[in-house]
Amino acid sequence: MPMPAQDTASATEVNPQKSRTGLNRLWHATRYSMEGLVAGWGEPAFRQEAIAAIVLLPLSLWIGQSWAERGLLAACVVLVLVVELLNTGIETAIDRIGPEWHDLSKRAKDMGSAAVSLSLLLFCGVWGAALWSRLAA
Repeated sequence: MPMPAQDTASATEVNPQKSRTGLNRLWHATRYSMEGLVAGWGEPAFRQEAIAAIVLLPLSLWIGQSWAERGLLAACVVLVLVVELLNTGIETAIDRIGPEWHDLSKRAKDMGSAAVSLSLLLFCGVWGAALWSRLAA
């Protein structure tokens, strides 16, 4: 359902970023993404996973025996990084709200942590199966 004209105008006044189009929008989106990666690099967990990815992504080309396997191995590595960034974003937003303990804040942080754990579990399963297949051949 499209927004009424008055709602669109007020959204633009509140957030001038929404009025960008074309290459200007792409340029700013790329810049914000780079800033997000730099901010993520400041987190030890993301930094460790990113350094592991530097090793694992090229290794996925050797371990995978088809393009589908190589893509799946690489996707699992990138998925861990994506989920870690989202978890860090959740934790940062919760921390901005305030330092006091709250059940909902804990729940949000725990679910973000669980998402990271699940992505790591998927990574271990896929990479374990691929290594088993590669080394057994």
